[in-house]
Amino acid sequence: MPARPAPAVLPPSLRARIGLIAALAALVVVALGFLYAGHGEPGTVDAWIHSAVYGVRPPWSHVALATDFLGEPAGAAVVVAAVVAGCLLLRSPRTAVLVVTGAGVTVGTTTALKYLVGRTINGGYLSYPSGHTAFLTALALALALLATGRLGLGRTAGTLLVFAAALVAGAAMGWAQVALGAHYPTDVLGGWCTALALVPATAWLVDRTADRRADRTTNTVHQQPR
Repeated sequence: MPARPAPAVLPPSLRARIGLIAALAALVVVALGFLYAGHGEPGTVDAWIHSAVYGVRPPWSHVALATDFLGEPAGAAVVVAAVVAGCLLLRSPRTAVLVVTGAGVTVGTTTALKYLVGRTINGGYLSYPSGHTAFLTALALALALLATGRLGLGRTAGTLLVFAAALVAGAAMGWAQVALGAHYPTDVLGGWCTALALVPATAWLVDRTADRRADRTTNTVHQQPR
């Protein structure tokens, strides 16, 4: 009896809409990168938002620091390990792979873009795009895709859930980064869009690779002499 194929981590019903969102997000990342390349000062919108958010006091400063820790190497490692363990318990190895590869590709891309764009903050620290924001958004996207598949949501409901999860995660980490003075608001937007652009593509690649392996395994079994 052939093995039941594993469900896609990127549901087919969402591919067109999520793909469009990813393409638009990639354009935003590129546009902001060109706009702020080599800059070391906030833009007009940055300054306006920064003045309203920066310098929060306790208890909100503690919340900001705790949120920021989730994007630090130690905090990120703990979060990824916990999420991967949860995915494996739910018997969703594809999502576990997406969590690791999606977060890795997204953070790696933001690091490369920092050197390419060269925007700085606080006296020389590379800032565009925000890796912290990209990381948490990538995790939220992976989990939202898992929930969409598990709940059997349709195209509209699934797209709304994925986008809402990304928005909440990005807003939470973005607020923390601006409140702590670690990033400009447009850095945060760039990091958020980086995750939106890369995670769906990574999910598609995970599905394609897993499906090819499953096909090869099936063909091998069928070709064995009986």
